[in-house]
Amino acid sequence: MQVVILCDGNPPRPEQLKEALKHSDLFIAADGGAFIAESMGFKPDVIIGDLDSYSETGNEEGTVIHDPDQETNDLEKALAYAYKREGKDILVFGATGKRLDHTLKNLSVLKQFNNQFKSLVFKDKYSVVFLLPEQYNTELPLHTTVSLFPLSGRVEGITTCGLKYSLSNGALENGIQDGSSNLTIEKKIEIVHKKGDLLIFINHKTDR
Repeated sequence: MQVVILCDGNPPRPEQLKEALKHSDLFIAADGGAFIAESMGFKPDVIIGDLDSYSETGNEEGTVIHDPDQETNDLEKALAYAYKREGKDILVFGATGKRLDHTLKNLSVLKQFNNQFKSLVFKDKYSVVFLLPEQYNTELPLHTTVSLFPLSGRVEGITTCGLKYSLSNGALENGIQDGSSNLTIEKKIEIVHKKGDLLIFINHKTDR
């Protein structure tokens, strides 16, 4: 099952959400994400959260689930629901932007839930973000901006191919060395790492 989740961070472009929903089986709005969906003319199948941002109107076409638990944030609630519904491929919009502490928390939630799904991807107006498996390869347009970030603090044994600034069994560590704003110099790239949690940011080419 393919699931789209919309949170209450910086909204995606309407055409991004529209395209994603064409291929989804379930559309979940995490609390205030329901307002963003409605402003773009989309109706969530489920609205879930502690509802400190969204107020139920009674006119919703989907199910509204009030979960007051303050030990989990709205994205955690949405992902737990997607897992319960046997979601496999999860695409999350609106998990970044606005408050930095919310963005950092959601990146922590990405790590928390990553192994429960076949794929778990954050997407915004600028980037696609996900945790890399130990061996990863893909094809991208030349001169695509790619950033690597050590989510766990330190990632070791990193080897890259197809990027302008390459690593060979290297390490990235918060406050020491990061891998931001690299560029693809070949269409096929490969990234291997041996230890740690390595985030990749693949930037869209957009003028908005």
